[in-house]
Amino acid sequence: MKPLRGTFRKVPEITAFFWILKVLTTAMGEATSDYSVRQIDPYLAVALGAVAFAAALTLQLSVRRYIAWAYWLTVVMVAILGTMVADALHIQLGVPYAVSTVGFAIVLTLVFIAWYVTERTLSIHRISTLRRELFYWATVCATFALGTAAGDMTAITLHLGFLASGFSFAAVIAVPALAHRFAHLGAVASFWLAYIVTRPLGASFADWMGVPHALGGLDWGRGTVSVILTIFIVLLVGYLSLTRVDIDDEREGPLAEERA
Repeated sequence: MKPLRGTFRKVPEITAFFWILKVLTTAMGEATSDYSVRQIDPYLAVALGAVAFAAALTLQLSVRRYIAWAYWLTVVMVAILGTMVADALHIQLGVPYAVSTVGFAIVLTLVFIAWYVTERTLSIHRISTLRRELFYWATVCATFALGTAAGDMTAITLHLGFLASGFSFAAVIAVPALAHRFAHLGAVASFWLAYIVTRPLGASFADWMGVPHALGGLDWGRGTVSVILTIFIVLLVGYLSLTRVDIDDEREGPLAEERA
């Protein structure tokens, strides 16, 4: 599908700022979700998270081009809701983390297949139509749910603990980067593999900072961790909004697709 006249790219350039914010939002989403479901009724928390996500996604879809605060607000809402859904399957419905991890991996694979069959590309540099953007956000939602389940599986089911899980995923995330550099793994595959791993990476460290000492954490409190991470996210998104360093002007514009 060719981009409509007057449409622009809807996602940021992949820079160091992107990966820093991605890890921060995953960690913030984990802490916020855990805090919310413990302060209010879990079902109400999930319902509110779904409404907030729907509102943020509607806003993101309505804008014509990438706007830092709108894009990252949507990512934050995905992080919160994705955590709630993955945790609800285990806590409320009793689904083992290993089962939900496999289940979300299958869902993610099906989304990738549908996206590629329909658009013949999985590149985020070509997110310039509504249909591609919808596939993109469906993929993001699946990666967050998968990452949450995988992180809890390694920390709890496999008894690694949150800190060890965090370091484990920090090592894993280097694999696609090295494979891209030395084994000629494609840029698209490398990106999505790293993107998936950022979720359990950030969530594991957020849990480690927030949970009590008895669970191997720093006992800062999930609410405190959420507030601290939110401040960092707001400051960094504000910086990106002012400097536009995550926007490639050569790829902006109605004809960006043809130049990509």
